Amino acid sequence: MAAAAVRPTVSVQALENDMATDGANAVNSLPLPDVLKAAIRPDIVTFVHDNISKNKRQPYAVSRKAGHQTSAESWGTGRAVSRIPRVPGGGTHRAGQAAFGNMCRGGRMFAPTRIWRRWHRKIQVNQKRYAVVSALAASAVPSLLMARGHRIESVPEVPCVISDSVEGIEKTSNAIKVLKQIGAYPDAEKAKNSVAIRPGKGKMRNRRYISRKGPLIVYGTEGAKLVKAFRNITGVEVAHVERLNLLKLAPGGHLGRFIIWTKSAFEKLDEIYGSFDKPSLKKKGYVLPRSKMVNADLARIINSDEVQSVVRPIKKEVKRAPMKKNPLKNLNVLLKLNPYAKTAKRMSLLAEAQRVKAKQDKLSKKRSPLSKEEASKIKAASKSWYKTMISDSDYAEFDNFSKWLGASQ
Repeated sequence: MAAAAVRPTVSVQALENDMATDGANAVNSLPLPDVLKAAIRPDIVTFVHDNISKNKRQPYAVSRKAGHQTSAESWGTGRAVSRIPRVPGGGTHRAGQAAFGNMCRGGRMFAPTRIWRRWHRKIQVNQKRYAVVSALAASAVPSLLMARGHRIESVPEVPCVISDSVEGIEKTSNAIKVLKQIGAYPDAEKAKNSVAIRPGKGKMRNRRYISRKGPLIVYGTEGAKLVKAFRNITGVEVAHVERLNLLKLAPGGHLGRFIIWTKSAFEKLDEIYGSFDKPSLKKKGYVLPRSKMVNADLARIINSDEVQSVVRPIKKEVKRAPMKKNPLKNLNVLLKLNPYAKTAKRMSLLAEAQRVKAKQDKLSKKRSPLSKEEASKIKAASKSWYKTMISDSDYAEFDNFSKWLGASQ
């Protein structure tokens, strides 16, 4: 979120009964401090607030003996009951009841809490400062204040700066008059009317009532009397400008607290937080965080005449490196490397087709049934071959063979 408060000066609201030296004829406007122009970072504010709020917790734990103050033992197996430890004895309902386990009535809890939990958190100093600066910058944006619920419709200007005469107020009645003069009393009245009893167990733990937050009064003079005057008004809080607390600037981690500045406190902001160029006088070496972009409308910047007048023209002829292709997979690339590959591939395909055809003809010839003429020819050829074999084999001169063959002499 970019900075939203960009007005150069802020008016100082004069109060009734102001003397000439207090503010009636004094300077009626002040320059806007740079801290109110800083970047607004809700993510940092939420993170820092979440960790800072953990630092006021007190350790708590259950008793180490809780759930174990009985001499229960398991009954073992064979008795048709579970093996959970059971309370000994008899004559009472408690005897025989399961004990110790977190699932048992009167047993200990699961993972009993211990007091050595890591209750507190360390936060980086620069990160805490960034969160405070973001919260201060958000307090100068009226829309964020109204979104948070503050009643600032009758406030003449935001940020609201009043004269230093308010620091001398001692009575609460006079403090209410001041709030009414500057139009901030409706916000305090809203906090007063919102007082209610807290739901839940907190009402038993010394935090019975809850209410909305009203304005925050920031003063600049140490030991000012207005602290006692404003502290009894519901919802109104008071803080010194050198001791601003994120828990007050962004309650609940939500940006946009309505802040009423005294003139002296407002003048000290540049000295405490410095500027975007000069480091702070109170925080050694600290410079306000600068936004990455002053104007976040990137499309408007690119399309502006100032940028378009100096950019290079669009490149219409773009030379891109050709993608290398595999000749073993791409036929066109293979033919560029070896023009004969096309002929060789065609010849191999034709030869393969001939082999397939010859094999198919051979198989079909074998599988087809013979005609009667072919079968008679084969049979006649077989008989003639047999006769030729008999005539060519003359075993007459061998007695044994002639007897075996049955040939007469």
